[in-house]
Amino acid sequence: MLREQSKLVNQVHKTLDICLTTSAFIFAYFIKRYILPDGLRGLTIVPNYYVILLLIIIIWFICFAGFNLYQSYRRRSFGEIFLNMVKAVSTGMLVLTLLLYLLKITDISRILLGTFYLLNIITLTISKGLTYRALQKFRKNGFNFRSVLIVGSQQRAIDAIDTIGDRLGAGFKVIGCLDVDPDRLGLRVQNGCKVIDVIDNLEVILRTDVVDELVFAMPLKEIKGVARYILMAEKMGVSVRIIPDWQLHYLMYKPGVARINFEEFLGIPTMALHTTPPNACALLVKTSLDYTLAAIFIAFCLPLFLFFTVAIKLSSRGPVVFKQERLGLNGRHFQVYKFRTMVADAEFKRKELEALNEADGPVFKIRNDPRVIPIVGTFLRKTSLDELPQLFNVLSGEMSLVGPRPPIPGEVDEYELWHRRRLSMKPGLTCLWQCAPKRNDISFAEWMKMDLKYIDNWSLWLDFKILFTTAKVVFMEAGR
Repeated sequence: MLREQSKLVNQVHKTLDICLTTSAFIFAYFIKRYILPDGLRGLTIVPNYYVILLLIIIIWFICFAGFNLYQSYRRRSFGEIFLNMVKAVSTGMLVLTLLLYLLKITDISRILLGTFYLLNIITLTISKGLTYRALQKFRKNGFNFRSVLIVGSQQRAIDAIDTIGDRLGAGFKVIGCLDVDPDRLGLRVQNGCKVIDVIDNLEVILRTDVVDELVFAMPLKEIKGVARYILMAEKMGVSVRIIPDWQLHYLMYKPGVARINFEEFLGIPTMALHTTPPNACALLVKTSLDYTLAAIFIAFCLPLFLFFTVAIKLSSRGPVVFKQERLGLNGRHFQVYKFRTMVADAEFKRKELEALNEADGPVFKIRNDPRVIPIVGTFLRKTSLDELPQLFNVLSGEMSLVGPRPPIPGEVDEYELWHRRRLSMKPGLTCLWQCAPKRNDISFAEWMKMDLKYIDNWSLWLDFKILFTTAKVVFMEAGR
């Protein structure tokens, strides 16, 4: 999957660079023809500048690739990126000049080419600078950032830590190492990474810490019952990578829902097991649609935000927006936003109502909850419009428009192992359960199965179908 994502990002990157180069040439053409002072302004009708632009696109495309402009930014300084870009553009200009001479294309404006050269460097510098800074900021704030837990503490683990790195700006962070030998607890392995526990306690770590990747960096034959640990990670939706010693016959493991691929992980050959959707291109489109549609929905719903703000303020004391800690992708903590539909001290009154809970499992639901604000709160809950502020969670990257609902940490503490796999995909405002007929009568186990069904069968078409069905549910007032 990482390779697919890298290829996709590279294609987008190449397209952007060529578009910026084309724009720089067109702008330079108009500057020379219409904007420069008298005496410098104007162009002849020959040569054909469309042909020149076509040559530039071809030459620049080759030069950009030849100077490694599309290697990952994770481990490169901006100075190195800038220098390679200037070399690529300068080489492109030299090749273009030589080609124009060989093709005997004369009378081309040198001022136009010089203006284009400067504009091209300026636009590409701004583009790559903004991208570089944005990626660094996102990664340091937890976006596009993956936590890695390594099994092993010997040379193979040391090599993996050196390669993966322990810098937030690189987008990966090794949270620690596990070993089979309890005597190695606390041992510093490399780059500040220590042996934090033994592999026997893997389940506890996966339940309590955010782990995106579990990397086995030791011979599998040295781990007693290794298949049990891989199955555990698979059930919980944690990606597994094995840096092989090519003695995989010791594993004798057949995954239930995960896919097995042999792929590179930051240059390290690994055997990978993933339980999340494999289509990296479609997932990138899903993320782009999340940001775009969330912004559109917020703008469209501004009158509703204003109306509900006034209605809640007039109906009940307390804040308009209710904040609650929830768990997101692989157990990341974040604050979810909702319009407050209950009295201000509803959380304290819940203990008094525990005996009336009508839901099985760790969730809490009762009909005619006495804590709900009359009229306004009831309407918001029935229409599910109390979830509207979560569009801001989508804009911040914590949630998606469609995905399993984000659970409360206390609920997750009571999850069975297979329930946790629903955390392997970013939570959403709506999913299959929200669209189901008589959803409030569905058992907790069935709810979990519906979320896993969504993950296992995910597609963009399914997301659109769920969004459309959710709109119908809102108008039918099927909530509680």
